[in-house]
Amino acid sequence: MFELKDVVVEDVLEIKSLTLEENIISIEGQSGSGKSTILRLLNNLDDPKSGSIEYKGKEIVTIAPQELRKKIVMLPQNPVVFDGTIRDNLLIGLQFSGEEDVSDDRLKEVLSFMSLEKDLDTKASDLSGGEKQRVAIGRILLLDKAEVYLLDEPSSDLDDHTTDQVMKQFLHLAKKNKKQTIMVTHDKKISEKFADEMINMDEYSKSIHKEDDEK
Repeated sequence: MFELKDVVVEDVLEIKSLTLEENIISIEGQSGSGKSTILRLLNNLDDPKSGSIEYKGKEIVTIAPQELRKKIVMLPQNPVVFDGTIRDNLLIGLQFSGEEDVSDDRLKEVLSFMSLEKDLDTKASDLSGGEKQRVAIGRILLLDKAEVYLLDEPSSDLDDHTTDQVMKQFLHLAKKNKKQTIMVTHDKKISEKFADEMINMDEYSKSIHKEDDEK
């Protein structure tokens, strides 16, 4: 789906050629290797100094940002949780993307997928960090127009058991609905268990190569 050619991000990345076409891709690497940067490049939140990034054969800079981000949805490492209830937080993604609201039954189904047994009227501010993360993951699952999910450390606030349940459900549904998932994770168990392809950003990191040269 994605093709990166001669992409340079000053002092961060240098990618001669990289194709991202597998269904589930895990991005790994040392701290500072540019893992989060590559997600932001794919979503056109960051601009490379040079080079081109194509999505389905079309340069992403030629796609209107609002349209691009309806198709390529990013979940940041610290996802935003809005004031209001769990229901409000699940529906707000649909509202931002111009999609129709869904029924409470559908929202409850998504919460069940996320192993989150909470009432829809629960205040989001009362949730723990891991519960907020699961609500944010559920929010993007509802987006029918999404074609790609970009996940930055999606299990950072989850324990091992919950991580296994949530990621298994999320990735099963993503694959079933023919949506690509590209995830940054420090958890090798997630990569080994779920990913079709693992990419190590150390190979493309300018900062890490610079450190090696200085040794």
